[in-house]
Amino acid sequence: MGNGVREGPVEFQRDVEPVTARIPAEDNQEKKKVLNSLMSGALAGAVAKTAVAPLDRTKIMFQGSSRADLSPQEAYRLIYHTYLNEGFWSLWRGNSATMVRVIPYAAIQFCAHEEYKQILGNYYGFQGKALTPFPRFIAGSLAGTTAAMVTYPLDMVRARMAVTPKEMYSSIVHVFIRISREEGLKTLYRGFTPTILGVIPYAGLSFFTYETLKKVHAEHSGKAQPSPPERLLFGACAGLIGQSASYPLDVVRRRMQTAGVLGHTYSSILLTMQEIVREEGLIRGLYKGLSMNWVKGPIAVGISFTTFDLTQILLRKLQHGPGLER
Repeated sequence: MGNGVREGPVEFQRDVEPVTARIPAEDNQEKKKVLNSLMSGALAGAVAKTAVAPLDRTKIMFQGSSRADLSPQEAYRLIYHTYLNEGFWSLWRGNSATMVRVIPYAAIQFCAHEEYKQILGNYYGFQGKALTPFPRFIAGSLAGTTAAMVTYPLDMVRARMAVTPKEMYSSIVHVFIRISREEGLKTLYRGFTPTILGVIPYAGLSFFTYETLKKVHAEHSGKAQPSPPERLLFGACAGLIGQSASYPLDVVRRRMQTAGVLGHTYSSILLTMQEIVREEGLIRGLYKGLSMNWVKGPIAVGISFTTFDLTQILLRKLQHGPGLER
């Protein structure tokens, strides 16, 4: 009997040791994957937004006004006028607020997209394979919605800084303080509903288009990965389609965000749309600045997707050696 008592625990320990040894390794791999996605997404957002910051500020200024549509000639004149009156670096005014918002936004969005792809892949039985079209769209929409919900007040601050003279708000913190004191904390979430409604088709179609083009490329070219110029092209197509589909809600969002400093009192999405259409017309009002977005958007989204993918590949090579690509 004594031998039996001694042998039991020995056998039990032999059985559980391999299991307990595997769990920390799996946890570490998952943590590294999430950290890589966060870092890659943060860098992708920062590089893309900084590259198009002057065009972005110009677009916001037109969206918040009652002026005619922003043609390339009008955009050039506005940028040149801003440069003459406020200096070269004024073209990047509000970009610090953009970075404060876009770095966490892009990090959360890209990381969430990777996680949602994995969750939906497991649910639909596509582990390790490309998702079918509908789950691909859902993963992108959920990723964009998650990021927008977390970082929205920073988007509000960035819009305010873009349309106001530098004397009005001295810093990001100053914007928060003045809005809170003069207009109330609820103002920080003005335009939140059209933002979420716009993010669903924008992020969904952007990620869907980019992932689909990469999949089609792999099937027809026989190459596992597209080249950087091809990634830029795929990302540009994704940005063009996604932003065109959600653009009217982007205009409504900007009008509601900047209403407090531009003398308007937009209270809801429908009333804002009605007033814009009544005063400026359907196309000139709700699609104001779209021509600029067709220049800015594809560039920004192309840079963003390409930077994310290439950073992911680089980080994986550094951790595991060559041969691992996305």
